[in-house]
Amino acid sequence: MASGPQSSPGATLLTGLGQVEYRLQRDAAVREYQRGRVSRLDICDAQPELLRVAEHIGRPTEVDCPICEDTKLVHVSFAFGPRLPPSGRALASNAELVAMARATDEVAFYVVEVCTGCRWNHLLRMFNSQVARRRPRPGRHS
Repeated sequence: MASGPQSSPGATLLTGLGQVEYRLQRDAAVREYQRGRVSRLDICDAQPELLRVAEHIGRPTEVDCPICEDTKLVHVSFAFGPRLPPSGRALASNAELVAMARATDEVAFYVVEVCTGCRWNHLLRMFNSQVARRRPRPGRHS
């Protein structure tokens, strides 16, 4: 069960202030399932819309699902802000995320990992526009 920074797609990593990681919560949820304290029905509850977005614009990873262990996880990024729909906007690429971050400071971004096989999903991280603008470009080390 790999859940470290290497599980993120691409070469860009977010670090610093303005970011909240939910990795400890994720790992605790997986442990609760593995110990039999929660059922697969309780933990694999992705909404149909989240599954659709994951299948069509999600970024594949090389990480196996921690629940079914049969399917590679997909990362989906969402943006929420005052000029966006109440349900947020799914982002198709890192370039779209950075462009939106450059346009306004009023956007919050969320990255969710999704298993399209068993419907596992968990919020991985949340960050603001300032953090997104600091993202290093692939191939650059800062």
